[in-house]
Amino acid sequence: MTKKERYRFIIDYFLQHAPNAETELIYDNPFQLLVSVILSAQCTDKRVNMTTPALFEKFPDAPALARSTFEELFPLIKSISYPNNKTKHLMGMANMLIEKFGGEVPLTVDELVQLPGVGRKTANVITSVVDQQPNMAVDTHVFRVSKRIGLVSPKASTPLAVEKELIKEIPSEYIHKAHHWLILHGRYICVARNPKCEQCGIKEACKYFQSLKK
Repeated sequence: MTKKERYRFIIDYFLQHAPNAETELIYDNPFQLLVSVILSAQCTDKRVNMTTPALFEKFPDAPALARSTFEELFPLIKSISYPNNKTKHLMGMANMLIEKFGGEVPLTVDELVQLPGVGRKTANVITSVVDQQPNMAVDTHVFRVSKRIGLVSPKASTPLAVEKELIKEIPSEYIHKAHHWLILHGRYICVARNPKCEQCGIKEACKYFQSLKK
C-alpha cells in the first residue's frame, strides 16, 4: 500500500465511522475552550472537565479572570497537573486578552502563541476547533498514532515535522477533523502500550499491524 493509498483508506474510514468527531473538552465559547486547552496540557480531558465548571462559574470571561488573584484561582485548579504554572498562565493570558485583543480570543496562530501558556499545539487546537482552519495540533496521541500507522516518515522526530507531513497529505477540508480522528483513535484504540489492534478498523492500512504478521 502506497502512502497515498494509506491516507485515502484512513480518511475514508473515519469519514464513515466518525464524521462528527470533535474535542471531548466541554466549553461554551472560545474563551472557555482556550482555558480548557491550557489546562489540558499533560492532563486528561476528563480531569479538566471535572475542574472547569466551578472555574467558569467564578470566572466566566476574560475580564473576570484578569481580576483574579493567585490565591483565588489556584484552589480551583489544584487537581490539575502543574497548577502553579497554569494559574500564572491563565492570569497572564486573561490580562493579555484584555490589554492586546480587546477581551476577545484571537483566531490566528501567530496571535494566539503570544498568550502566556499557549504554544503552537494549543493555537492549532483553538483555530481548528473554533474556526475550522486547516491547522493540525500534534499532541502525544497524534504524534504516536501517525508514526505507528505510517502516515509520517520515521525521520519526523518533532511535533512540527509531523504536523507538516500530515498537512501536506491530508486534504485541507479534512484537517480540522483529522486532528480529532487521530487523538480519539490514540486515546481509545491505538493506545501507547498494548494497542487494541483486534478492535481497530484501520489495521489493514497500518504499518505497525502489518509488521506483527511477519
